[in-house]
Amino acid sequence: QVQLVESGGGLVQAGDSLRLSCAVSGRTFSSLAMGWFRQVPGKEREFVALIDWSGAKPYYPDSLKGRFTISRDNAKNTLYLQMNSLKPEDTAVYYCAADPNPRGATIHGYDYWGQGTRVTVSS
Repeated sequence: QVQLVESGGGLVQAGDSLRLSCAVSGRTFSSLAMGWFRQVPGKEREFVALIDWSGAKPYYPDSLKGRFTISRDNAKNTLYLQMNSLKPEDTAVYYCAADPNPRGATIHGYDYWGQGTRVTVSS
């Protein structure tokens, strides 16, 4: 069974940076495509970024391009999300997701999920 554990969330001020990590176990990490999603209460989980097994093809929604960077270290079985110039609207619980063959940049495209890490950005 694939296990994903996020870390790195916290309380920051607007304009600050934060790096989230997702440690993966239970399956060869390099066989998995990975993604980050986020969710605020009362709203659907939102796509943030995805990356293929090699790390060569990151993809972001237009609204987050330039501020967020997804990366992975296959030697450490870890996925990262570097978030810069954070805004209050980035406040959410951030989840990492994994799948050997994701079926799109949606929550339905990934079979494995972490428990989430909370990010709060104050104004």
